[in-house]
Amino acid sequence: MSELKTGDLAPTFKLPADGGGTIDLADLRGQIVVLYLYPKDDTPGCTTQALDFTAASAAFREAGATIIGLSKDSVKRHDNFKAKHGLEVSLVSDPEAEVIEAYGSWVLKKLYGREYMGIDRSTFLIDRDGHVARIWHKVKVKGHVDEVLEAVRELG
Repeated sequence: MSELKTGDLAPTFKLPADGGGTIDLADLRGQIVVLYLYPKDDTPGCTTQALDFTAASAAFREAGATIIGLSKDSVKRHDNFKAKHGLEVSLVSDPEAEVIEAYGSWVLKKLYGREYMGIDRSTFLIDRDGHVARIWHKVKVKGHVDEVLEAVRELG
C-alpha cells in the first residue's frame, strides 16, 4: 500500500466508539474532521494530548471541526479514560489496527533497543469533501493542538 498523502481521499472507517456507539467517517462528510491516532489510553503523553484537545474542543466546534481520537484500546478502556479525565472528544477503537495501518501509522518502533510494532502518534486533518488536507507524523504533544486548530481555521 502506498503512503497516504495530502490530497488523497481519507481511508473510510466505521468503528466502535466510546459510549457504545459507532462512528462512520462517511457520515461526517461536509464537516472538517481532526483524526488523531495515539498509542494508549491513560499514559502521560496520550492523556495530555486528549486533555489539550478537550480544552480546545469549543474552538474546534466553532471552526466547524469534529475531533476523533483513535487507538487500539477497547471501548471499555476509552469509556474509563474519558470518565477519569472528563474528556470531551470522541474516541474510537481499532483493536486490529486496520484503520491505523490504512493511515500509515502502524510502524516499527524502538525502545531500549527492543523493536516492536506500535502506533505513530499522528494527526490527520480531513476536509469537508473527505480528502486529507494535512498530516502530522511523530507528533510532539506540546503545542500540537494549537497548530492543528490553526490549520482547521485556515481550511475554513
